[in-house]
Amino acid sequence: QIQLVESGGGLVQPGGSLRLSCVASGITAGYTFSHYDMSWYRQAPGKEREFVASITNVYLSTEYTDSVKGRFTISRDNWRSTVYLQIDALKPDDTAVYYCYVQGPAVWGQGTQVTVSS
Repeated sequence: QIQLVESGGGLVQPGGSLRLSCVASGITAGYTFSHYDMSWYRQAPGKEREFVASITNVYLSTEYTDSVKGRFTISRDNWRSTVYLQIDALKPDDTAVYYCYVQGPAVWGQGTQVTVSS
């Protein structure tokens, strides 16, 4: 079964940047990472998990939730089976656990903590 491992989270001051990575492994034989649409979600303390960004498999079309447009950039490297989330101009409201999600198999990663604080 496909597995996702996120990394790159940490403590950063407001206005700072981070680059999150999500590496996929265990992909079913006959499929490759490039078959899957990928997404990032986040869950802040006491709140529900919310959609952040997504990228399609072939045409690399992207979507973002309104609150991150212009600050977050999702990308992927199919050769490395990796999806990235570049997050810039961080705000305290961006503090959350960030999760990678693969559509189709409907699998979540374990999450990586992003904390924005001075």
